[in-house]
Amino acid sequence: MAKSAALARVQLRKQGVAARSVRKKSTSLSFFVDKRIKAADISIFTRQMATMMKAGVPLVQSLDIIAAGAEHKKMRHLILALRTDVSSGTSLAGALSHHPKHFDNLFCSLVASGENSGTLEIMLDRVATYKEKTEALKAKIKKAMTYPIAVIIVAITVTGVLLIKVVPQFAETFQSFGSDLPGFTLFVLQISNWVQEWWGVVLGMLVATGYGFSQAKLRSKRFADGVEGLMLKVPIFGGVVRHAVIARFSRTLSTTFAAGVPLVDALQSTAGAAGNAVYADAITRIGDGVTAGIPLAVAIRGTGLFPAMLMQMTAIGEESGSLDDMLGKVADHYETAVDNAVDSLSSLMEPIIMSILGALVGGLMIAMYLPIFMLGSVI
Repeated sequence: MAKSAALARVQLRKQGVAARSVRKKSTSLSFFVDKRIKAADISIFTRQMATMMKAGVPLVQSLDIIAAGAEHKKMRHLILALRTDVSSGTSLAGALSHHPKHFDNLFCSLVASGENSGTLEIMLDRVATYKEKTEALKAKIKKAMTYPIAVIIVAITVTGVLLIKVVPQFAETFQSFGSDLPGFTLFVLQISNWVQEWWGVVLGMLVATGYGFSQAKLRSKRFADGVEGLMLKVPIFGGVVRHAVIARFSRTLSTTFAAGVPLVDALQSTAGAAGNAVYADAITRIGDGVTAGIPLAVAIRGTGLFPAMLMQMTAIGEESGSLDDMLGKVADHYETAVDNAVDSLSSLMEPIIMSILGALVGGLMIAMYLPIFMLGSVI
């Protein structure tokens, strides 16, 4: 891609192309098309690299092929940057480390382990599997959280519109009745009057609260850690989050240990990928215990946060020399548990939320039509 029309003409002339005119590519829709790179994009890229390397395609050529097929503009630029670094003699792990926003220390250390042992294609396959399972787990958690939140927001919005726009129309009609209104209708009218007068203040407070909460999580580690600890105590949702963290811990430790990373270093990487401050602190303590010579299963038991199944499977893995396999089985078990819990939660929450939404909207409609029904019975 040329930076100017003149440079574009020179490049085309070198290729034997005589261009009559050169125009700048339109970027009017770039705001909508040029999205940021997501973790799912990195997962797809890792799987593509693993497939190319297994097929025996050289590293630089693999990056060229993947970049050529990338539709995501920023992702294509990232892959080309990796290709430039690798072609200049930098190792793949070194090239990845230049982009810490997209490739964390765990990712880079696993790739470096594969390069050092001459098993890069095997390690990329393991990393790709790890990323895919991690993203699938995150998607399940988001599914469990997003659905009820979305329905609640819709319920609040519909109720607000009814109270601000619809109820006042009925109130004008009720003024001509000349008789006392039912208590339920009067209660709804009072709420409507209050919402009409204060809705701007309430909306501003909600926006300010949401913004303040997000900023506090970004700026205060203590606050963010407290929120993550509180998430573990929320009924129903807390259990899903806990199982997800245990699955992530088992999967990460299994992958790093299988890659030949020393156990203490693997635990450090696992603590960074835990996704919850309470468990990250516990994993750090486990690492300290292992460093002091305590068996891994005993160190895990000392935290009081992990289930008996994980401790037993870890002890068996240590004794049999198959720790990575045992941890992988634990990860499979808890990933399945999260999947089942999310499906059950969705099935349970749907009728409950719909009942609440129906009660809100139906209650407002009953309150508005009740005087009309009473007037008809009098006539």
